[in-house]
Amino acid sequence: MTASIDAHVRLDTHPTHPSAVQAHLTGTQAHVASTALEAAGWSAAATNVLVLARIDHEEPYWAADAAQHLTAEGITVEITPRLQEAIDEEWTWPNYPMPWCTRSEIREVSNQAQKIHDDIRNGHLLIHAHAHDGHTTVAVGTYLHQGGKTVYLHGEDHLRQIADTFDSPAEALVAFENAHAAEMRPGPAPLTDTERAATAARSVFDITTAKPEPPRPAPSWRPSPSTWPMPTTTTPSSTPSSTRTASSKSGAPGPMKRPTPSTNRRPCASNASAKPRPARPPGP
Repeated sequence: MTASIDAHVRLDTHPTHPSAVQAHLTGTQAHVASTALEAAGWSAAATNVLVLARIDHEEPYWAADAAQHLTAEGITVEITPRLQEAIDEEWTWPNYPMPWCTRSEIREVSNQAQKIHDDIRNGHLLIHAHAHDGHTTVAVGTYLHQGGKTVYLHGEDHLRQIADTFDSPAEALVAFENAHAAEMRPGPAPLTDTERAATAARSVFDITTAKPEPPRPAPSWRPSPSTWPMPTTTTPSSTPSSTRTASSKSGAPGPMKRPTPSTNRRPCASNASAKPRPARPPGP
């Protein structure tokens, strides 16, 4: 498609974050591209510079998706060779706790976790309390829009999911306290290393004169390439066996009680009917 909007977007790897992506905007209608990127979850980091920093390290994939949408709108997009290399790279999470998922299903799980993270960060999901259930972080919170539901969250970073919903915050808090009274703490849990790294990547940074692209080293946080899906013999691990920065310690979501790792299977979208239910407070 011939570009019809006077905006040019140059997508490149982030200068400090190993997986984040930055977009440099030029042109008299650069604001059009900026608006489109911000709507897709990018954050302004400097004048005409936006950053995509996620908690699942899937930024190259979503940068390629953004490039397709911008091009379809008539905006010129350039992808640097080092970012294209990251887009084309195949990689996997070591010791992923849901090994029965396909690659696309794993990405969907992490994208849903990203949406939860963004809702909390943007003030759309108010976290009432959190706890550590012996394996991972759990929390209870309420969406603040009209008719917003109260949810029970299980997991951290790219594995956090909504494990159950409640009719009211009071009902959820009673159930949460019954299950996690000793570990229960008010408000959201402290940020994970992954969340702090993403926050730092979105911070304002100086843009200096353009420099030639250096050879792209292999990211230290990524495991060796492998074929998807992963073997079903993979078992959940409290710490993934890789140097990936701030990998999640969470297992798959389970009921609102101390889960047993061997049975705490949270299905992918293809098996969503097997959703576990947390213990609710007894009725009157």
